[in-house]
Amino acid sequence: MVLGGSVAGLLAAIVLADSYRSVVVVERDTLPSHPDHRRGVPHGRHVHGFLPSGLRLVEELLPGFTAGAVARGALLGDILGNVRWYLNGSLLRQAVTGLTALSASRPLIETGIRDAVRRRANVTILDGHDIVGIGTTPDRRRVISARVTGSRGEGSRVLPADLVVDCSGRASRAPRWLADLGYAPPDEDVVGIDLSYATRVFAMPAGTFGDDLFVATTRFPGQRRSGIAQRLEGGRAMVTLAGVLGERPPADLESFTAYARTLAVPDTYEIVRAGTPLGGPDTFRCPTYVRRRFEQLADFPTGFLVLGDAVCAFNPVYGQGMTVAAATATALRDHLRAPAGPDPLSFFAAQSRLLDAPWALAAGADLALPGVTGPALPPSPLTSDYLARLQQAAVHDADLATAFIRVTSLVDPPAALLSEEVRARTGSPTVSSPLSGR
Repeated sequence: MVLGGSVAGLLAAIVLADSYRSVVVVERDTLPSHPDHRRGVPHGRHVHGFLPSGLRLVEELLPGFTAGAVARGALLGDILGNVRWYLNGSLLRQAVTGLTALSASRPLIETGIRDAVRRRANVTILDGHDIVGIGTTPDRRRVISARVTGSRGEGSRVLPADLVVDCSGRASRAPRWLADLGYAPPDEDVVGIDLSYATRVFAMPAGTFGDDLFVATTRFPGQRRSGIAQRLEGGRAMVTLAGVLGERPPADLESFTAYARTLAVPDTYEIVRAGTPLGGPDTFRCPTYVRRRFEQLADFPTGFLVLGDAVCAFNPVYGQGMTVAAATATALRDHLRAPAGPDPLSFFAAQSRLLDAPWALAAGADLALPGVTGPALPPSPLTSDYLARLQQAAVHDADLATAFIRVTSLVDPPAALLSEEVRARTGSPTVSSPLSGR
């Protein structure tokens, strides 16, 4: 049984369907039959896309997903050759990397995955049902069921399960359930970023983006504002403006446009000016993001796993969530092969190793900003000064730009940026304590 029918839950259901006779996905929202926004994914109204490694993994789990998404209007392009990455106010040298990214609205992406799940004969999606709690054996050593309540007057019922997988997202009640059962809940690493979004969708004249899919203008030292513009299906563009630590992108069109004009480069402002607004604005706030350290627990009931945003909810501005969900689903698939079923602590250790690199990239960048709060990260030779020099050199050096984007796209580990060739191109001496290759 999977608790939560978002991207992480749907991908988990796909791998579970290969190992179990039947799989039930329980989802609180009543799910639409066509691409549409839903209440349980408030951040779904903002920019989304699959990083190359995530797209590759989803295609591995769901052959034909990419072609189906493109048939619905999704756009494909090179993650560097067709994206304008403005870092520190300068454009990384665009070049063809051979790494394909997908640009589409969140509803289109999720609907494609959900339709593939529904085609599996042994998977049932039980939407319109909230998860009340989990049930265990009398000794509380094994989870054997979940209690759900229908939103349409069906009342509550207990659903038995050999394995319960919590993919219910940032609001997961797993820590509380564990405490109620007498287990220690996981420690939490909390980063206080006070992130705010404002997003608008525009009808765009042909050719506004050129051949590009995204225009990303990142914040940098001294700058708390950022923005990303994305080509969408149906000749539309989505523009998300962001601010941290008290910066609040305004929602009304005139102020939204003025905010876009304050970004380090004019590209996003020009896109907003060229477009015709479609509908009203959408806003989103993310005061903090959290990593729950399940891998540090010494005891945990069998028959129960937690993954996706329920374990690690990233700063959404980095676009890592769906790609990490796909990687975690493949890890789950590997652990399902154990004869006695997945061991929770072993799975959590493997999941943590997958989370280390994206967490270090996101949290490291955020904690470098004065005013952001959170736990200190382990010392790393990838200092902010080194990365700034690398990014400056990558403005003119396509190979350096490619190396950097391969890491931020979660294709290569961060240690790849410390290779002798990269350091030589950056003009940096070798170091005696390289990062782990994880």
